[in-house]
Amino acid sequence: MKTIQQWLSEYGESHQDHTNKTIHWICVPSIFFSIIGILYCIKLPVEIAGIPLNVAMMALILITIYYITLSKTLWIGLLVFAIFCLWLCNLIEQTNFIQLWLLCIIIFVAAWIGQFYGHHIEGKKPSFLKDIQFLLIGPAWLMSFIYKKLGSKI
Repeated sequence: MKTIQQWLSEYGESHQDHTNKTIHWICVPSIFFSIIGILYCIKLPVEIAGIPLNVAMMALILITIYYITLSKTLWIGLLVFAIFCLWLCNLIEQTNFIQLWLLCIIIFVAAWIGQFYGHHIEGKKPSFLKDIQFLLIGPAWLMSFIYKKLGSKI
């Protein structure tokens, strides 16, 4: 099994161009949020402590376990972001301004267009075409920069 440093280094190889990196700072969190939002719309007939469960919550448990296996600390930042995404989904659902699923599909499509445009500029294929696990490494790669900026170990 690769270490987190190996994953981040390999991911970083196809993310050297400044414009592509900037696009990733916008699109990777957007894609993560949109997937959480789509899964959030799939409600489960179960409540825990009065909180109705949904598929996003179950998926995030598995994703968090994956991140824990990669890093003793990085998973915490990713979990905080995931909880923020759940909170935002709840807020959007409560406002009834737009259907959450529709908003998330729009964000998902727009963000992937951005990602592929960034890789076109970079001149390199997206990492996930080599290994599907890179879809989960993208958020960790960005979080690693935040950790470094804060002086925290990953």
